[in-house]
Amino acid sequence: MSSDQLLERVLASLDDDKAEDVVTIDLRGRSAMADHMVIASGRSSRQVASIADKLVERLKEQTGRSARIEGKETGDWVLIDTDDIIIHVFRPEVREFYQLEKMWMPADALRSATLDRIRAEHAAAQITN
Repeated sequence: MSSDQLLERVLASLDDDKAEDVVTIDLRGRSAMADHMVIASGRSSRQVASIADKLVERLKEQTGRSARIEGKETGDWVLIDTDDIIIHVFRPEVREFYQLEKMWMPADALRSATLDRIRAEHAAAQITN
């Protein structure tokens, strides 16, 4: 199974469990540790742990792969390593604190997101004036 096919299964599992703000970062050619990184949020520690448990369980059932999991006990930030894909599931406050997207996303993607935010703020200011 290719890393792209595995990524599809990871994203489907996250969607099934109502993970929020899912971001996928292509690491091919940028890091030897994995092909993809996925960052997602759960609304509570309990949901974060549940999302992680279900993902590992589904991947084992569907692919026969065992994933390594860290941080499930506290449920603030769970790391799941499938070798080809690194998945981070956070509580929103913890995700905001560490800001992994800023560290790993290409600079032009960050500029684009920042530009989109600035444009939206500007448009909202125009409406209120």
